[in-house]
Amino acid sequence: MSELMTPALAGAAAGLGVAMPMGAMSVLLLQEAMRHRRTAAAAATGIAVVDLGYAALATALGPWVASHVAPVEAWVRLASAVVLLAIAAHGLSGARSKAAVPPAPDPGQDAGAGGTTRTATDLRPAKAFARYVALTAINPTTALYFAALTTAQGATLGSGPSGASFLVGVGAASLLWQQALVALGSLAGARISATARVWTFRLGYGLVAAYAVKIALPLP
Repeated sequence: MSELMTPALAGAAAGLGVAMPMGAMSVLLLQEAMRHRRTAAAAATGIAVVDLGYAALATALGPWVASHVAPVEAWVRLASAVVLLAIAAHGLSGARSKAAVPPAPDPGQDAGAGGTTRTATDLRPAKAFARYVALTAINPTTALYFAALTTAQGATLGSGPSGASFLVGVGAASLLWQQALVALGSLAGARISATARVWTFRLGYGLVAAYAVKIALPLP
């Protein structure tokens, strides 16, 4: 059991690293929760499912890639760490400016009868789930993040139980964070403050940076 705890904790850190920075999807999720908690809970699950799906795809391909570049494994780890550090640096450098930007309208808005606007909050939970899956899946940063992370840890995640534990950690952490946002939005009744958003950016991308340093060591 202890051997599975390490990849599970690694997966949890990876899941939080990709979920915590409050981008457009997080803001939309908060807005959903302020209007209709049940629909927002379904939307949050959709976001977490996409995170898990990208992680599963990357975990399946990462060991294969790593096994074919064994002679330069240390350099692959270093290259993956550089990609993760670049993602973290970009996120941290823009944390304050991104937090100051007012939330964008839901890109999935539809015009209802009589020209009224219908948002995902007016949909059934199943439709909100599908819409947020689609909106989250088009974000290339999530795929790049997990690809770099799992390729660098190819040998570690090579066994079925280790890979499964990693994915459980990713899925659980992402889902818990998204559902926490739903609870926050439902209880707060007002938009989260810019200061709080800045700190979620810093914490989330700080985890990404720490993970990058971890997989880079020892250096080639």
